[in-house]
Amino acid sequence: MKYRSAFDIIGPVMIGPSSSHTAGAARIGRVARTLFNRLPKKAVISLYGSFAKTYKGHGTDVAIVGGILDFDTFDERIPKSLELAEEAGMEVVFSVEEMVPDHPNTVRINLYDDKGDLEVVGISIGGGTIEITELNSFKLKLSGEHPAILVVHNDQFGVISAVTHILAQHQINIGHMEVSRKEKGKMALMVIEVDQKIHQDVIREIEKVPNVTQIIRMVE
Repeated sequence: MKYRSAFDIIGPVMIGPSSSHTAGAARIGRVARTLFNRLPKKAVISLYGSFAKTYKGHGTDVAIVGGILDFDTFDERIPKSLELAEEAGMEVVFSVEEMVPDHPNTVRINLYDDKGDLEVVGISIGGGTIEITELNSFKLKLSGEHPAILVVHNDQFGVISAVTHILAQHQINIGHMEVSRKEKGKMALMVIEVDQKIHQDVIREIEKVPNVTQIIRMVE
């Protein structure tokens, strides 16, 4: 793991004993909440590796739930997040998994309500830094640290160039981008992290691109 600054090693301002098990866990939960874009009625949290072994002692459970409740890493409500989730009407189910993950600090979060569902897999890689590695079975790499859009589209010629052209017209610089697809010619996903906030008028332009079916905006 390469750290970009001393603050990545020291870790973030946070509630809890561990930057990996608490701050990172809270950030994964909060990214899942941002992607779902509302408070779910039910959250199924599957823990793997080190997360599974120490989640209660290190506060990983309350951190993830706090993130789903949209709490930041330093929010003093995190230790009470399980009670607050119950008060808000959100059912929480924890599942300890025996499968050995690619990374020891791995969690799969499934969120549900009457409008739909979402599945997110995230890893906590140290110092509070995270990566979202899977979204609804799409493989991806999303840090959650920068403004980003996730563009769901049909895997057709010209879609990627049309989207990036719109961003260029608005002088929006792309810091990281990747594309994944489940099958050639079927559904695909663009993950685009940028250096500045993407305004709603830009989103509306991208929505008009042929074969774009959905845009999820990560608000920074």
